[in-house]
Amino acid sequence: MGVDTLTLAMETLRERANFMRESIEKSRNITDNMISILGSFDHRLSALETAMRPTQIRTHSIRRAHENIERTLKTAEAFLVQFDLSRQAEAKILRGPHEDLESYLEAVDQLRGIVKFFSSNKSLKGGGGVLNHANNLLSKAILKLEEEFRQLLTTYSKPVEPDRLFDCVPNSLRPSSGSSQGDGGGKKPSAADNNLEPAVFTPPTLIPPRILPLLHDLAIQMFHAGRQQQLYSTYREIRSTVLEQSLRKLGVEKLNKDDVQKMQWEVLESKIGNWIQFMRIARFFIFSNIYHQTATGQTTLCGGKKVCDQIFEAIDSLREQLFSEVTSTSVAVLLSFGEAIAKSKRSPEKLFVLLDMYEVMRELQPEMETIFESKCCLEMRESALVLTKRLAQTAQETFSDFEEAVEKDATKTAVLDGTVHPLTSYVINYVKFLFDYRVTLKQLFQEFDEDAEARLSAVTTRIMQALQNNLDGKSKQYKDPALTQLFLMNNIHYIVRSVRRSEAKDMLGDDWVQIHRRIVQQHANQYKRISWSKILQCLTVPGGGNPHDGGSSGSGGLSRAMVKERFKTFNIQFEELHQRQSQWTVPDSELRESLRLAVAEVLLPAYRSFLRRFGPQIENGKNPQKYIRYSPEDLERMLAEFFEGKIWNDQKR
Repeated sequence: MGVDTLTLAMETLRERANFMRESIEKSRNITDNMISILGSFDHRLSALETAMRPTQIRTHSIRRAHENIERTLKTAEAFLVQFDLSRQAEAKILRGPHEDLESYLEAVDQLRGIVKFFSSNKSLKGGGGVLNHANNLLSKAILKLEEEFRQLLTTYSKPVEPDRLFDCVPNSLRPSSGSSQGDGGGKKPSAADNNLEPAVFTPPTLIPPRILPLLHDLAIQMFHAGRQQQLYSTYREIRSTVLEQSLRKLGVEKLNKDDVQKMQWEVLESKIGNWIQFMRIARFFIFSNIYHQTATGQTTLCGGKKVCDQIFEAIDSLREQLFSEVTSTSVAVLLSFGEAIAKSKRSPEKLFVLLDMYEVMRELQPEMETIFESKCCLEMRESALVLTKRLAQTAQETFSDFEEAVEKDATKTAVLDGTVHPLTSYVINYVKFLFDYRVTLKQLFQEFDEDAEARLSAVTTRIMQALQNNLDGKSKQYKDPALTQLFLMNNIHYIVRSVRRSEAKDMLGDDWVQIHRRIVQQHANQYKRISWSKILQCLTVPGGGNPHDGGSSGSGGLSRAMVKERFKTFNIQFEELHQRQSQWTVPDSELRESLRLAVAEVLLPAYRSFLRRFGPQIENGKNPQKYIRYSPEDLERMLAEFFEGKIWNDQKR
């Protein structure tokens, strides 16, 4: 049973294997038939392609010929257009740029386009001749443009008259109407003051606004034509000459240290005042890079920098270099005067003009840093900065010199009447002026990294002490010790009063003022003691008797002869004091009245008492008027003549 089943299974497998073999054989036969059929199709397609190739070649040739014809027609059309443009441009070029510059510049641009076209199409028959003609015509056109640029720039670049240049300085920076143009004295307006009011000024028109665009267009054409050198030299020559002529007419001159050293101070001071104005004019005439809106709403250019920028806009390689070349000589001349002053011999009177010069350089420094920011202007920028620092250094050294000069002043100027010495008024006025420059001095000290307030306070204190030391020395010239005290009283009082009325009080402080007021009082007391103690002894009763007791004629132990001698001595001494001290001077009215009152409060009561007590002894004798010459009222009237500075002849009259 098992064997039959196995045999049946094997038979079944065999049948299936035969069926699969037959199926594979049929599939192979079908594949071979399909390959045969497809091979037949490929042969037929190859034959068809071979038959179509001549037709394809003929069709491609026809298409290419058509394209060549189209291209030739377009080239011919473009050739005719360029040729026509060439004739139109030539007509405009031959007429020149004077009649219609804008049309002329268009013709130049057309010529450039024509040259470019024929340079790119050299194979065209006849194109070479047109190209040569266009190049020649373009060269002639550019030469005419150069002439036009020079002529326009020359025609509209004229030296600016001095009055117009002074108009370009804002009102707040101009000299006051009461001073001359070159007045170097007095405090100049500072940059801080300028912020308090609008800048009202009328800038000069260097080149009319309508001409600037034309010059710009001409410059662009010359630049593109490769005429940079000609453009450069023309602009530099014309504009630098005009700038130098304008400054020369204004009065700017090149001076060195030796020239400055030979000048009288009044002349030099005037030139320094002028230079400060010249620098402010240069701010708007040369350095300025801003526009100004006129009252009518028109916008005009304020300075040479803006003119240069507008003409050479988009030509960066020339613009900054040209501005540098045009202005360098004029800027060097302006700065050379400042250098000469900074290097010249120092003297106290130069301090304020040095501060003025330093102040104007500080005022201009930000604009100069901006205007001269390019590498081309490096030398001018550094020269300006060096001058600012040199002026600061010289001013600081002059400041220190002044302190020393005050203490060592050895002038023999005699103040015979004991009034305020010229040195005192000079130094006090000097210090007052210093405080007018307080802001500038702080900036100056900060240049050297110093505490400005502390330095100014210390220097002011030392100057005052130096003055007092000098006055002590000068007071020893007087033979009369009373006049010595009066001289010191007058001078110290003048110092204290001046300090109290000025900003110096803030620096020196209230304690300083109070201490020196006491010193004034001490000198007044010393004067009274020295002048009046001797004469008061004539009115003193020996033995400590009270002159106010109103006793009898014989009281106090004084005989008639002694009383006569006392009155006689008193008269002589008082007359001598009156004669001498009425020639002395106490210039301050309050101090003068105070000193007279202090003397009267001592002298008159003592005289009245002595007269009341001992006068009857003389009045009962012979010639009483010989001894009692003055009543208390006479003395009071004569005391009112003290310290008036009268001369002896006036007194005798």
